Amino acid sequence: MSLTATCVWHVHADLVLALDAQLGPPVDSYVNGTQTWLTEDGPGGVALEWRLHPVAGYRPPAGLSHYDLWEQVVGALSAGAEAAALQLGTEHRELSSLWEGLECFPAYGDDVEPAPLAAAAVIELVLAGLRQRELQFHQEFVAGLELGAALDADFSHQPLCQNRFDRRRDQKRLNAHVRQPQRHSGRIVGM
Repeated sequence: MSLTATCVWHVHADLVLALDAQLGPPVDSYVNGTQTWLTEDGPGGVALEWRLHPVAGYRPPAGLSHYDLWEQVVGALSAGAEAAALQLGTEHRELSSLWEGLECFPAYGDDVEPAPLAAAAVIELVLAGLRQRELQFHQEFVAGLELGAALDADFSHQPLCQNRFDRRRDQKRLNAHVRQPQRHSGRIVGM
């Protein structure tokens, strides 16, 4: 089984607006509500796929095509509508009734380490928006990133071991042994 590095965010209004500002309209919109973008600026020039996943039991807003969903949501949010009451088609819907998560991963199965992928995703969505002063941070969005450790991580130079016998390397371990105190008549307490 191969593993793929992936970045994931919970969906909220600021994230949707950041996606629109940085990536533009999706390259594909699916009947199930999924929205997809492709960018060519991943680590080492790797193509990245950004996928907005619908909630379980998703149903499209009445009177609205899946091709028009993204534009309607972005238009309503940009006009100042609350994420809890978006006018979409002929009904009012909450943003949380449409999508639950955004995922970013190497588009064509390229091998990318998690730390550089996380850095590229943050640069694409957050830093570019800061430079343009178009992105307003939402407390949950900033807290949801929690990428400080990932950005400071060293890149690995070899894969993690796959079986339980090779997980330990030739490491030297210090086996500190402390003798327990003893009391004997006429003796010094030893440690």
